[in-house]
Amino acid sequence: MNLHHHEGQTAPVSLAELLLLASVFVIAACGLVYELAAGALASYLLGDSVLQFSTVIGVYLFAMGLGSWLSRFVERQLVGVFLQVELLVGVIGGLMPAALFAVHSLLPPGAATPFRVLLYGLVLLVGTLVGLEIPLVMRILKRHFSARYGLKDLVSQVLTFDYLGALLVALAFPLVLVPQLGLVRTGIAFGLLNVAVAVWALWLFRAEVRARAAMAAACTLSAGLLLAALLGAERLTTWAEDRFYGEHIVFKQSSAYQRIVVTDGQAGTRLFLNGNLQFHSRDEYRYHEALVQPAMAAHGAPKRVLVLGGGDGMAVREVLRHASVEQVTLVELDPLMTTLFRDTPRLAALNGRALASPKLTIVNADAFGWLEQHAGTFDVIVIDFPDPSNFALGKLYTASFYELVDQHLAASGYAVVQTTSPLVARRSFWTVVATVESVGLTATPYHAHVPSFGEWGFVLASRRPFRAPTQFPPGLRFINAQTLPTLLDFPPDMARVPAEVNRLSNQVLVQTFEEEWGKVH
Repeated sequence: MNLHHHEGQTAPVSLAELLLLASVFVIAACGLVYELAAGALASYLLGDSVLQFSTVIGVYLFAMGLGSWLSRFVERQLVGVFLQVELLVGVIGGLMPAALFAVHSLLPPGAATPFRVLLYGLVLLVGTLVGLEIPLVMRILKRHFSARYGLKDLVSQVLTFDYLGALLVALAFPLVLVPQLGLVRTGIAFGLLNVAVAVWALWLFRAEVRARAAMAAACTLSAGLLLAALLGAERLTTWAEDRFYGEHIVFKQSSAYQRIVVTDGQAGTRLFLNGNLQFHSRDEYRYHEALVQPAMAAHGAPKRVLVLGGGDGMAVREVLRHASVEQVTLVELDPLMTTLFRDTPRLAALNGRALASPKLTIVNADAFGWLEQHAGTFDVIVIDFPDPSNFALGKLYTASFYELVDQHLAASGYAVVQTTSPLVARRSFWTVVATVESVGLTATPYHAHVPSFGEWGFVLASRRPFRAPTQFPPGLRFINAQTLPTLLDFPPDMARVPAEVNRLSNQVLVQTFEEEWGKVH
């Protein structure tokens, strides 16, 4: 089918135009998926940090610019080159998440450099191929539909479909694709879409393509490879994560917010969020008693308690040890977490079925927004967020956030914040202390040894000086009136150092945290 325009002829352009513009939409969607998948994998496997995402996106955008520049050297066989590019980007981009998972699992622990070389090499290659696509499509459209498109209209049409495809994927990636398919299958599925673009371009321009049989065979081989990978994706992911975590995985799922993995071994049950350990059942009582009990006991008779984060229910379990408690509100962003630890018997047993308590109200919402929108005060506020490894989490450690906490704290109330390791991340720990003090609250830092984490820190915040309680609820295994004073004492290697206040406008804590923890990974 010859789609060139000749005087006096009316070319059958409607279907061709529709499919080519649709291909722009698909190309943009696929390209953004590969970029987001690489950034998510870098954060997941190398540490959940803004650095990983930023560098991956930067390299990818540079590579796209390089690909666009290289397109100027394609002078002949535009359609044939476009077909080859689509098949390459479909296979390499589609299999990139699976390859990265597999290689990371095969490398010895701590061998981050070879993995980074592979990661950025693949990002550079895929980005260059993606950068070639749009210029080639524009030139194909211009060649075949020159009577219909001026340069202005051509650029407008192509970029409109390009940005629409990017918008759709940007919304679907965290909300639908990753939760439903996972990173590996999402990559493969969009690789198949790139191959589909090659197939329909081969059909549209079959009169122009040399070696059509060879190109058709290449399309078939690429599609078959990706389909086989799609069928084996679950087995690959299971194998890779079993090697990564080193124990039997009893639950794994990606929500719109994070990758949740629960493992079970001879030593007990562990929870990981985005690859980072959140608790180990053999010693989590040390962490959660240290987090909750000093504030609750210091108040004496708390009735209304707010727990921010802590969707595993362990902190709520400690709160409910106090008979005076009448109402607990748990604000947890991820509904999958609260559902998992409420409805799964083996996990609900760990928190003493606290999430099913009639005293508890579960709210699945962003804690910052929830505090802004709701009134009321609480006797104790327990803040149990993941460490400030990115800006989304870092905002929950800012002066603006602690001002909101102050507004919801009863006059005689206490708030407590989990505050990373004062030994490993000393400046980060004291940055949180300085930030709490900056909003007019009295900060009382303390620490506890949790074998799974090492030395861990906490900060009590109140409007009155903290007085160490002498009475604690029965059944505690770690905290009592004799051990608490030792937790308030900081040896020289954890003693206070000058620290800047963490504000929304600077988020210095995220950078400090990354620097300090980066030295031990």
